[in-house]
Amino acid sequence: MSEHHRIARRTGTVSFLTLISRIFGLFRDMAIAHTFGTKLAADAFFVAFRIPNLFRRLFAEGALTVSFVPVFTESLKKSKEEAKETVNTLFTLTLVVLSIVSLLGVIFSPWIVKLVAWGFSNDPVKFSLTVYLNRIMFPYLLMISLAAVGMGILNSLKHFAAPAAGPILMNIGIIVGALFFVNWFHPPVVGLAVGVLVGGVLQTAIQIPALRRYGFLPRWNWNLRHSSVNKMGRLMLPSAYGAAAYQFNVVIITLIASFLTTGSVSYLWYADRVMEFPVGVFAIAMATVILPTLSEYAAEKNMVQLKATFNYGLRVVFFITIPATFGLIVLAGPIVHVLFEHGNFTSASAEMTRTALQFFALGLPFISGVRMTSNAFYSLQDAKTPVRIANFSVVVNIVLSLLLIKPMAHNGLALAVSLAAVFNFVMHILDFRKKVGMIGLRSIIDSVVKQLLASLGMSFVILFLLHFLPGNLQTLSLFKSILALSGVMISGMVIYFLLSWILKVREFSELLHLFLTRGSSLSN
Repeated sequence: MSEHHRIARRTGTVSFLTLISRIFGLFRDMAIAHTFGTKLAADAFFVAFRIPNLFRRLFAEGALTVSFVPVFTESLKKSKEEAKETVNTLFTLTLVVLSIVSLLGVIFSPWIVKLVAWGFSNDPVKFSLTVYLNRIMFPYLLMISLAAVGMGILNSLKHFAAPAAGPILMNIGIIVGALFFVNWFHPPVVGLAVGVLVGGVLQTAIQIPALRRYGFLPRWNWNLRHSSVNKMGRLMLPSAYGAAAYQFNVVIITLIASFLTTGSVSYLWYADRVMEFPVGVFAIAMATVILPTLSEYAAEKNMVQLKATFNYGLRVVFFITIPATFGLIVLAGPIVHVLFEHGNFTSASAEMTRTALQFFALGLPFISGVRMTSNAFYSLQDAKTPVRIANFSVVVNIVLSLLLIKPMAHNGLALAVSLAAVFNFVMHILDFRKKVGMIGLRSIIDSVVKQLLASLGMSFVILFLLHFLPGNLQTLSLFKSILALSGVMISGMVIYFLLSWILKVREFSELLHLFLTRGSSLSN
């Protein structure tokens, strides 16, 4: 079996588990929307949760994972004992540093909240509640960072199931908080914060059996002179910032939205959560799976295979995210209605969230593409280039946000993030091509053009089906709305695959061949 097929199969495993996680994530957001809607408590929770989430993207998914995998892969090629020492050293350093960061986060929470949501300062009740919630949830950063170390180890060993299943437990913890813990605390939203902590513990614990089985369960080893510390030190901070450029842009629009009317932060939060569904299910899954392979080729200095693998990964990511973009735009209203328009989440809130989702969706392929290109740089242990590009991306986002907020309110902020993502991706591609040479851009563009045509055809069919449904989705019961929406989505997927086959989209043929050969091997 070729390495591309192995990558696709591993991506399928991670995508399936991530899909389950994201479904639970939608249940989580539905529970929060039903209980708190877009009121003051919801705004406070989303800002308070976004702060440790940003640090999670910086330290866990950013600094730890993308800098750890290349260093660990390199040490593993030397010997297992060397790899164990690397794991123990970096685990100890992570435990100490993130414990200090978490403590400082709790102490300086008022200043951090003011920095992220300055507009909340005008409402003492909202501001104090946000600070209180943020202090409860900040230790989540330590738990999730330790989980990231475990994820880096297991991913490097090509074991992806346990790390991918962890977020499922995380979401279950928050769901329990939203449905049960809220009845035990005053104000009730504190129960949500406690659910975050419970979820963080569960997400870390699920990886322990796999780490023990592989013989890489971390132990205490304080050794700052270890060579891996220096290597990760050169990669860690730059990679953290570069990998989290999109999250920085989301935090920036959260800060600006805090000056808008109550509910604006929540509209953007709910819309962003829906938009990240396809990003998490496939784009992040592919980027996670492909990083160890790229790191191996980089360590072997096999640039031909590295570029071929990158080209393949990017084409497949676009094959999924381009139709997802079209689908989110044409189905934004029904999706928001089915997921959130219940309880305290009003039709006015649904309309505001719908428009934000449509503008967020425009950036989906580019946000997903950056996950691939940034990991390609990190596999080469180059963190400076993504940081330089991220700096420009943040500036673009700030300028566009300030220009668009007056005529478009919160929708302008969502559009600014998408346009910044376009800029970010284009700069990544140009610089990566400059660094490694030809990357097969012509084949990528050829695939994208065909994917756009297939997605356009799919969109017309979806609009046709929506128009001729027996009654508008918004007038149906929840159960019938879910069935109708699911039917429309499945029909759209079938049309997209059919048009991909007619247009001879390369990625469709590759994935279909993999599916058929895998099914054949299972039946034999």
